Amino acid sequence: QVQLVESGGGSVQAGGSLRLSCAASGYADSLYCMGWFRQSPGKEREGVAAISSDGRTSYLGSVKGRFTISQDNAKNTLSLQMNSLKPEDTAMYYCAAAPVGGGWCSLLPQLYDYWGQGTQVTVSS
Repeated sequence: QVQLVESGGGSVQAGGSLRLSCAASGYADSLYCMGWFRQSPGKEREGVAAISSDGRTSYLGSVKGRFTISQDNAKNTLSLQMNSLKPEDTAMYYCAAAPVGGGWCSLLPQLYDYWGQGTQVTVSS
């Protein structure tokens, strides 16, 4: 069983930065894709960024150039550096993982099997 625990959320003004982290444990070496997803009230969960075990990255169009996903395989840690934050980035952010895959990792939430509990990001204008 894989456990994912997020940290690093908080409140920030527009234009500011936050860094989210996700610690993976329990068969974490078997994971191929890891990603960050977000959901705000009344909206569907959407993929923000994903990374494969060999370092290929995928981004939601609206965050390209502002967010950077990275991983430390030795420490089983996933990170999301968020810069130039906007009020529309406000959401609950979730770390997720998929044990299978190949090539580029999808941003479709339904393809991910393991989820963290989420961390809130609030951006004020």
